[in-house]
Amino acid sequence: MAIEADVLVIGCGIAGAATALRLSADTQRQVVVLTRAEDALESNTRYAQGGIVSRGIDDSLESLVRDMLDATSGLAEPPGAVRLLAKEGPALVRKRLMDDAGVAFDRDTHGALAFGREGGHTIPRILHVGDMTGKAIMDGLLSLLRARTNVQLVTGATAVDLITSSHHSADPLAVYQPIRCHGAYVLDSLDGRVHRYLAKATVLAAGGIGRVYRHTTNPPGARGDGLAMASRSGARTINTEYVQFHPTTLALPGSNNALISEAVRGEGAKLLTPDGRHFMAQVAPKWADLAPRDVVSRAIHHEMVEHGYPHVLLDLASAMPKAQIPERFPTVHASCLAAGLDPTEEPIPVVPAAHYHCGGVQVDTYGRSTVQGLYAVGEVSCTGVHGANRLPSTSLLEGLLWGERAGAHIASREQSAALADAQPASADLPSWQPVSSAVHAEGADHVLVFRDQRTIQNIMWLYVGLARNTHRLKRALKDLNHLWEMIDDFYRSTRLSDELVGLRNTAQAAWIITSAAWHNRRSCGTHFREDGQSRTFASLDDTESRL
Repeated sequence: MAIEADVLVIGCGIAGAATALRLSADTQRQVVVLTRAEDALESNTRYAQGGIVSRGIDDSLESLVRDMLDATSGLAEPPGAVRLLAKEGPALVRKRLMDDAGVAFDRDTHGALAFGREGGHTIPRILHVGDMTGKAIMDGLLSLLRARTNVQLVTGATAVDLITSSHHSADPLAVYQPIRCHGAYVLDSLDGRVHRYLAKATVLAAGGIGRVYRHTTNPPGARGDGLAMASRSGARTINTEYVQFHPTTLALPGSNNALISEAVRGEGAKLLTPDGRHFMAQVAPKWADLAPRDVVSRAIHHEMVEHGYPHVLLDLASAMPKAQIPERFPTVHASCLAAGLDPTEEPIPVVPAAHYHCGGVQVDTYGRSTVQGLYAVGEVSCTGVHGANRLPSTSLLEGLLWGERAGAHIASREQSAALADAQPASADLPSWQPVSSAVHAEGADHVLVFRDQRTIQNIMWLYVGLARNTHRLKRALKDLNHLWEMIDDFYRSTRLSDELVGLRNTAQAAWIITSAAWHNRRSCGTHFREDGQSRTFASLDDTESRL
């Protein structure tokens, strides 16, 4: 069966939703939005606590640009993309999120917008809704989407592979033509069948790669699906070695690395060793606890390795009045209480965890990938604005702006006509052809899937994590290559399922990240090579501590 639409959007976080909303302004245009989750609200965006960058009081375009460029360790490319985000993003926050979606950002006692501050920002400029900003944004955007009659929101739908001209066309000459994307093969969770979703333009908004690592702040769906699918289609990926680790996740049994928002340190909380030493004052005298994430994460990792600490402590209780903590940070407060700790009375034990992928599918300022007809927006893409390390709370802004720009580009009259002319008849794009041995095969053994996933996650955490070196990366590549052979055989001999698709994608995404890390011998930002520089944590102002 083939489902045809003008535009197919794979993923329903802020980037996918923003794209669909911009496209649906033309009521004659049919837009299909897919998500593998049963609940459309379930995405990385939902779990974003800190907020979204805007322009604070006494802020300026140049100040925001400078802070973004400084955080990227000088690797933002092209630099014009940073200026584009800083210039157009804040205005879109007001128009799309506040005016259209009705997101009620927090305000102060005088009714003015309340701006928070996070690491790497020289002034407060973060809009927030308590510490549930992402959920508030998605509630508003999904409400708008559901009201659009020309938008079909499909849940429980797992994209298996992109349909490309060079790999799936019935035309034998297609392999000699530029690669073009015509949609995706999609597994339906209800009937277990793979259907063709054909479209004039396909927008990949499938999120990040956090679940490739043993410890992560990301939900289960962030398993590298988009990165792996795009790579298999022939799309170019860049900067994939740059994986940002969030410095502070809850380090208590059963807490599952619950995120402790950067905004907690923005309100004055300090990082301490278990014996009470405020180590960030020595690491980064200028910024202290609000240094960029790569610096803070490595400093925590250094303390843990050097002194054998199981974690460090984040002291919020000494920074805010007891009664204000549950009001300002309800999610953090609830997570700590659920783990048996009261953050209003005692410091919070924290460790770093994989959080955000700064690299991904290479795109231009309109979200266009190197594959014709394929756009990528949000964390799965690499616009260049994050360089080697992302400035906090810029990811939601990037997803919003690039979703809007991708939608506008697809909707433009010239581009719509070009896409329509290039779309082949559905008969020229064959139905899903399963591997013959898997047609009547049994379903995947859950124990084997879990074992392979955990093995990949442990390899990535231990060898391709906060601190890397030649020996660890060499071992990682060897182990991942061996695993890939087993997983590929498993994939080809087992009946298709969402977890099997996820395992395959996790393995491929892990290899892509590790291969890039292996080839990049220069430490920069989140890519820290122990054998690429002298280990020093003297000062953020010391170039050697960052490069």
